[in-house]
Parts: sequence; C-alpha cells; structure tokens
Amino acid sequence: MPFFTYILRCGDGSYFVGHGDDLDRDVAAHQAGLVPGYTKSRQPVELVWSEDFVSHDNALAVDKQIKGWSRIKKEALIRQDYAALSERARKMLLGKSKAARNLKSATSSQPFDMRKPVIILVAPQLGENIGKAARAMLNFGLTEMRLVAPRDGWPNPTAGPAAAGADIVLEQAQVFETLAEAVADCHHVYATTVRRRGVIKPVVTPEVAARAIAGAKGRSAILFGPERSGLETEDVAIAQAILTVPINPEFGSLNLAQAVILVAYEWSKAGGGDALASPPTIDIDPPAPMA
Repeated sequence: MPFFTYILRCGDGSYFVGHGDDLDRDVAAHQAGLVPGYTKSRQPVELVWSEDFVSHDNALAVDKQIKGWSRIKKEALIRQDYAALSERARKMLLGKSKAARNLKSATSSQPFDMRKPVIILVAPQLGENIGKAARAMLNFGLTEMRLVAPRDGWPNPTAGPAAAGADIVLEQAQVFETLAEAVADCHHVYATTVRRRGVIKPVVTPEVAARAIAGAKGRSAILFGPERSGLETEDVAIAQAILTVPINPEFGSLNLAQAVILVAYEWSKAGGGDALASPPTIDIDPPAPMA
C-alpha cells in the first residue's frame, strides 16, 4: 500500500502539508471542509504537490521535514525547481525512503532529559506563536513541548517557518486533549500568569522557580495559556505554584514566545547553563583618553 505526502494551497494563499494512505480521500475531505483545524477555515483548498512513499513512517518523516520549510522553499518544490532547493532537500526527494529513515532516526535518537522542565502550551491559538515558542525553548536548551487542544490543530504549517530552525522541538511535540492528561506524569507544575485570580497558591519569580526545578526530584512542567486570555482559573488550580514576573501594571501583556523565553533563560542559568555557550572572555586594552 502506498503512502502519500501532499501540499494543499489554501484560499488565503498559505500552504498545508499532510500525509496519509489515500490521497484522493484526504484531499476531498479537506476540500469539503470535513477536516477540523487549519484548512476548514481557509477554503477553498487545492492540491498542488504530492509524492508517494513505501511506508507510513517515510511519508510522516517527509511531512515533518516540509512543514519546517520556508514558503519560498515549498513553492520551489511545487514548481519542481529542484535546483532552487538545498542539497539535503534534493537528496530527500530523490532518495525518498533512505532520507526519510535517516530523518526519523535522527529525531528519535534524542530522548528527553528528565531534569529539564516540560513546556506546556494550553490552547495555543496561532501556529506562528507555537513556532516562536519552540525557537525560544531551543535557544536555552529546552526541547520538550506539549500542546493542549491547539485551536488550529496540529501539525500546523505556519509553525515551522516561525521556529527558524528549531525543528526538533516541533517534530517531538506531543498533543493532549486535556491539561490533566498533559501533566499526568509531572510532579511539580508551575502556572504562568500576571493576573490575580482568587487562587491561593505560592507565587514565585522565574528565577526562584528555576532554582527549585533544578534541585527537584521528579518531572517539572511550566504552563502557558492562550495568547488572548492566558490560563483559565481551572488551569491555574492544577498547578502547585504561580509563576509571574514584576511587570508594568499599566501594560502587563507579554506575547507567548516572550513569556517562554523569560522562563527558559532563568532555567538555563539555574540548571542548564553548563550545556550552553557564552562568548569567550578576552582581555581588552585600557580605555583611550577622549583626545
């Protein structure tokens, strides 16, 4: 049985990448608006590229690879302009099975470090923000992302370009229907919020939380709410502590990636700094006189 990876052009000009074992059925379902998530709200859609593979794993691996490509690169593939694609991309398409197996092996051979906190995005709205959060995570050595009921479904084709190379975070992201399922294996849970919610819990800064996570036994998780409203009271209630930062009381709005990078940076100082690189220290000359 052949398996397929395909690209659909949506009514708003964006692209959706998917895979499956029945190309005609899958495309028809997207065109009829029967697939919840990205394509349902971006009608009409049309098939602009597809390729068959010998196994589901191969099709899935190529699907994930293409999702991380820029728009220019996707359009080069649609035009079959292989000269415009990178050498790695050409090899992937010309030697489909081998390249896909190599990609799958490369991602599956990197297990999660249980000492690092899990970043959980609750009901994230935009794929671009998920991608930017992944980029912020990888900047400071965090790779385990969990998504709870993402609004536009998952995978999301707009996440890859926004991640700017943090593909491993997106490729390994796990999706859960409920927050309770997402934190079930975690022992210490922190909820990020800047709003008072009438919930009586310890309130800590990212610095304090990072030190606690670095010295804790068991898995730790940090929750981030949807872009428009943040975590709901019920979400905060699941956590053992509230994580917040001193912020301008007249303007306390942080975007999702900014919030993630604040927390990830503090964790890197407390628990992950040994694995990260800083510019080397060099001796400098004495300051010159103003003359």
